[in-house]
Amino acid sequence: MICLLQDGKTEEKRERSGREEEQKTEEGVGCRGASGMRGPAGHRDCPCRGVRVPVPEEQRVLERKLKKERKKEARRRLREAGIAAAPSPAVKRSGAALALEYLCSWAQKREDWRFQKTRQTWLLLHMYDRDQVPDEHFPALLAYLEGLRGRARELTVQKAEALMRELDEAGAGALPPGGTQRARQVLQLLS
Repeated sequence: MICLLQDGKTEEKRERSGREEEQKTEEGVGCRGASGMRGPAGHRDCPCRGVRVPVPEEQRVLERKLKKERKKEARRRLREAGIAAAPSPAVKRSGAALALEYLCSWAQKREDWRFQKTRQTWLLLHMYDRDQVPDEHFPALLAYLEGLRGRARELTVQKAEALMRELDEAGAGALPPGGTQRARQVLQLLS
């Protein structure tokens, strides 16, 4: 049992047998001593002397702490026994897989599709890389880019123009393979 002391600290009281068990705190309400009174001043030998009754919010906090401690202890015992605490969670899918799934969802099921800024950002950052966005997904990406508006559209055009300028200055090896053609298609579409 946990008792809340007047200074706000908690103290764990171990339940013992016999007379002390009759005097234990019931749900943080105090104890019943020899006088039969309920509360911290029930009798002289009360183990809860000087303990104030916790309010419901404090009681919830104490219960959460106890639950956390019990879980921690159970994990420690399992670890000592050599048993894995819990099976490891499923492997998280990569950003590429999630972004391509987002794009396919947009292309095939628009009524179920929802805008996701992180997926759009990933697509815009990696659209010139054939390894990240395979050729079979690029037409859907171009269709997606048609609906692009505002600052995202402006930045996409600026990046495509910068890539084309970089290509003119550096030569053929500046962009990933196929990036030149993709940059031209994006510029044609958005300009």
